[in-house]
Amino acid sequence: MITFTVPKQLRPFIRSRQKVAYAALFKASAAALKKLAADRKYIGGDLPGFFGVLHTWGRTLAYHPHIHYVVAGGAITKKDGRWQPAGSSFYVPIKALSRIYRAKFKNELRKAGLLHNIPAEVWKIDWIVNSQAVGASEQSIGYLAPYVFKVAITNSRIIEVENRQVTFRYKKGKSARWRKMTLQVMEFIRRFLQHVLPNGFMKIRYFGFFHHGSSFALEKVQTLIELSFGFEIEATETMVIPLARPVCPACGGKLKYLYSILPQQMIMGFDTG
Repeated sequence: MITFTVPKQLRPFIRSRQKVAYAALFKASAAALKKLAADRKYIGGDLPGFFGVLHTWGRTLAYHPHIHYVVAGGAITKKDGRWQPAGSSFYVPIKALSRIYRAKFKNELRKAGLLHNIPAEVWKIDWIVNSQAVGASEQSIGYLAPYVFKVAITNSRIIEVENRQVTFRYKKGKSARWRKMTLQVMEFIRRFLQHVLPNGFMKIRYFGFFHHGSSFALEKVQTLIELSFGFEIEATETMVIPLARPVCPACGGKLKYLYSILPQQMIMGFDTG
């Protein structure tokens, strides 16, 4: 899993120009990955496969835009259709990836005519990129899933709303202990709303042979990987745990699904038939 972040000096600009800036983050980070994957010094494949999820919030709702990518451990050379594996604990060099990512993001802003809005020191400091070998993909996908289907804070974390103050719980990094934070209601709303994405913006994007338009079907990619390793790959076993049927919290009786109420229906009114 590879994570691309931005310097804190750049966050106010990104928050004020979200649609353009988020798109530039995706384009710059994806292009940097493709460029180094194609370099023969590292992998030598011009068709990698990865998908990314945009994440904007921290544990206390602070604004911290970054993209998590799940990256297949190698790439395909389109000319001969061969799989080129990456190292078991190394994909591409992080320092070089960071510099290319920074340069490509700068170029995207230049094309958009927005480069003059960025403080000059942003281009002189290192941009943090983190790369971590995770083995099978289940762990990284399990980590990213809540960012896809949840908002910045769930109701279960809100402890109290009283006297125009909101108290919620959170955990610090690498800590299992819950802590409390209290904010004025308008500050809480401000922090929450800065994580609402632009209308229609896709927070999950697919690249390379993961893209739906790729000429390499995933079954073909799997075959190429097996051929490169002499069919000595052990498939990981995934345990599927059936979901428990929902029950009433009051009486314990089994609940029957009738219909869903979508957010826009709450605003516009809904007809359940």
